[in-house]
Amino acid sequence: MNAIATFALEKFYLTGFWRKHPKQALKPLTLEVPEGEIFGYLGPNGAGKTTTLRLLMGLVKPTAGSSKILNGTIEDPAIRAQIGFLPEQPYFYDYLTAVELLTYYAQLSGVPAGERQRRVASTLDRVGLAKDAVHTQLRKFSKGMLQRVGIAQAILHQPKLVFLDEPMSGLDPIGRREVRDLIASLKDEGKTVFFSTHILSDAEALCDRVAIVANGELRGVGAVAEMTSSLGGNMEVVWEGEGANEAIKALGRELRVAGAITRSVVPESMLNQVLDILRAKNARIISVTPVRATLEDYFLQKLAQTSGGAD
Repeated sequence: MNAIATFALEKFYLTGFWRKHPKQALKPLTLEVPEGEIFGYLGPNGAGKTTTLRLLMGLVKPTAGSSKILNGTIEDPAIRAQIGFLPEQPYFYDYLTAVELLTYYAQLSGVPAGERQRRVASTLDRVGLAKDAVHTQLRKFSKGMLQRVGIAQAILHQPKLVFLDEPMSGLDPIGRREVRDLIASLKDEGKTVFFSTHILSDAEALCDRVAIVANGELRGVGAVAEMTSSLGGNMEVVWEGEGANEAIKALGRELRVAGAITRSVVPESMLNQVLDILRAKNARIISVTPVRATLEDYFLQKLAQTSGGAD
């Protein structure tokens, strides 16, 4: 069963002051996310990621199209009870402590009274908030600490489906690693995680599948390995001797020179031509290594096809 399914979901906003005109924030989006999957929703700022999440969460109404969440609709209270959500810029009552805030959310989300204290303590520990910080007012928290509180409230009631909008925002490298581990553990528990991000390394490390959106339009969707395999292969050639450098530069290749050693990344289709030049110039070929295409390569290729947008 799909945890999320959208059917030509579309959103226009009215912009302007005197003469308002419609601006398309999301072009018709048809997408399926199976249960138990970590799904990354990738795009630059203004691509339409937050608009999509707001539509899925029922915070704004679509101009056209529809969506299903856990085989139901977001308007159904029984479906809402199975969803956790971290917005991009969460706002909390900053005079409360982390424990007080999560106790409040536990009550709102239906956590049994006898279970709340244990659930709040275990969730705060799970997101890596130090025990001496959980009784401090939120107004004294750093951006990264507030982000951890936001993630805690999203998973506190043990939802089946978790939406995270830029969950790594404000986190240092250690915090990002801890949140990645947390997201992976949610999958191990059978939960579905849908998160938006522009940190491609996190998506590449975590996601079963990703979608790339730009200018409000879906540009690609699939497993990372499938996406990167569609790109042309490159080869890194390393040699000793400078006699061939000018000839290879003339092919439009960038060279990295360190002493007598030169490196260049060349398309696989150009490899034999480069090797012939090196042999003709009596250069010593040290290595020829395939260069694996990355998600960033695919992402930039898709981004080059469009510009602009609205988040």
